[in-house]
Amino acid sequence: MKITGKNTQLRTVEISDAKFIVQLRTQSEKTQFLSQVENNLAKQHAWLQAYKHKELNGEEYYFVIESKTGEELGLVRVYDLQTDSFCWGSWLIKDGAPQSTAIESALLIYEFGFGQLAYKKAHFDVRKGNDRVIAFHQRFGARIVNEDDLNYYFNYTLEDYLMIKQKYRRYLN
Repeated sequence: MKITGKNTQLRTVEISDAKFIVQLRTQSEKTQFLSQVENNLAKQHAWLQAYKHKELNGEEYYFVIESKTGEELGLVRVYDLQTDSFCWGSWLIKDGAPQSTAIESALLIYEFGFGQLAYKKAHFDVRKGNDRVIAFHQRFGARIVNEDDLNYYFNYTLEDYLMIKQKYRRYLN
């Protein structure tokens, strides 16, 4: 499956993406706010095989963020699908990616969750201290609805997205 924007697209991960995932997910300076992944290709292959069953069942989606020419730029997941809300996270963009990659990939995730999956709300958490990502989500209109010692918990509605989509529509097509 591919979700395409102006310069960026999301495609569901394949087992063959394991090396890229391990390389990106084991960069400690980039992943300090994400759950840790072992630098173990065999374990990543096994995790991806289990994930592909979840994808087939519509329970979870894991995407490679890439340029339209196929250059791998990052990763993002949709998971914890609830009755009226989807969660997205594990969002990671490699160094040197075009500046528009973050905005485009976020817009594409919302297009997928609100459009293709037809949810009315999104929920996600961001680790405290991840100030750039917190500010990004707040600029998009997401609201902090709870917090604990480790995380801020955000909600975002379809209506919020439709408003911000007009501002950033140049990134979609």
